[in-house]
Amino acid sequence: MSIDWTALGQVTAVSVGVTIAVVVVFALGVLGLARYEGAREDGGGGTSTLGIAQAGLCFLACAAVVAYGIYLIVPQFH
Repeated sequence: MSIDWTALGQVTAVSVGVTIAVVVVFALGVLGLARYEGAREDGGGGTSTLGIAQAGLCFLACAAVVAYGIYLIVPQFH
């Protein structure tokens, strides 16, 4: 039985890369929530809207990536 180490390395690299990207996008969403809360406490309306929009888009992107990963893994969805 032969193992194709190149393919294993590629899968590992893509998995690590996507994981880091999702964590960064999620962290940007948390930053958006912090911006929203900070602006709400200070009474700033424009920054508050920007923060909640940033958080919503980042969390939506994370959810889309996770849903796509589940779609790829579960054979009943194909």
